[in-house]
Amino acid sequence: MRAPSLLDQFDRDEALADTSSEALAGLDSRGGFLRKIGLGAGALVGAGALAGVLPRSANAQIPASDIAILNFALTLEYLEAAFYAEAVQLNKIGGGPTLRFAKVVANHENTHVKFLRGVLGSKAVAKPKFDFKGTTASKATFEATADALENTGVHAYLGQVGNIKTKAVLIGAGRILPVEARHAAWIRAIRFPQGGPPVEQTPAPGTFEDGFSKAKILQIVASTGFIVP
Repeated sequence: MRAPSLLDQFDRDEALADTSSEALAGLDSRGGFLRKIGLGAGALVGAGALAGVLPRSANAQIPASDIAILNFALTLEYLEAAFYAEAVQLNKIGGGPTLRFAKVVANHENTHVKFLRGVLGSKAVAKPKFDFKGTTASKATFEATADALENTGVHAYLGQVGNIKTKAVLIGAGRILPVEARHAAWIRAIRFPQGGPPVEQTPAPGTFEDGFSKAKILQIVASTGFIVP
């Protein structure tokens, strides 16, 4: 039986459904998944490595919880950056707006990775291995997957802003969040240029958005099966 997945909220046309049915096989617990992507207890490290990297206003010791949030964000950025890089490299998604989107966002996500790694220094988690299961090899599956990933990123950052204790870390995350939201709106406008049904697929479907917890985001990521041992 397929594990419950919040991916369904983003993949309403089930373009990714066939990639996720076996995604959780072998993951005996959420803790096991956390360990696989470097977000277990080992990620909750001291924050001395941030001294001198963040603005001077943040030179006070950064809480371990903020380091964990930064590594959580870094893992998501690793995934997005690798996804877009592969799509551009394969060059099977056609041209026009879709290719332009892929190239621009690939650059953005790679820059986010460099930024977060620069902040974390030696405390940054290692880049996982990825298998995007053919989703970068056609225009339709690429667009649907990009839609899912960008919306996941928006909810992930939004879900953590209330947990960040360090002002400079909050500012950094706050500068990335609207960019992820712009990506999400951009790819939806490409997929549904007339804002076609359902209404949730329009670039800006509602007045408010909600953040998701780390556990929910990890469930979404695990359900794709994109991160491999």
